[in-house]
Amino acid sequence: MRPCTTADAAAIAAIYNSYVRDTVITFEETPVAAAEMARRIADTTAHFPWLVWDDGGTVVGWAYATAWKARSAYRFSVETTVYIAASHQGRGIGSALYGALIAELKEQRFHSAVGGIALPNPASVALHEKFGFKKIAHFAEVGRKLDRWVDVAYWQLIL
Repeated sequence: MRPCTTADAAAIAAIYNSYVRDTVITFEETPVAAAEMARRIADTTAHFPWLVWDDGGTVVGWAYATAWKARSAYRFSVETTVYIAASHQGRGIGSALYGALIAELKEQRFHSAVGGIALPNPASVALHEKFGFKKIAHFAEVGRKLDRWVDVAYWQLIL
């Protein structure tokens, strides 16, 4: 595990785009180019942690935090997320990344972490609850992707 850099953008985009194309886990519907992913990494890592799991020189997962909301009073709260390549799921990589991300957020003195989960997603719910996140909201049918309505719920952890 190591900090993410813009050099990781192509590998991250390749993994992420499988989620974009084939799942409702992200509400993006158009694949993200490596250059756009590099821009996102640069913008995010200027203020928030972004970690990658490097398996022998290949990025197979990442976790990061970003601003929860733009207004200044929200500056101590973050939204967190983690993505793992399908070929590496179920190996504890998501837990290792999320644990390290949470530790980094505490060290940086953030106060609240929020994870949004498109439902159903029992693996993501279990991951968040493993780290002490509590369900705080459930929005019915707020997204439409892959020809179906999708609920989104939020889990929160006071750091």
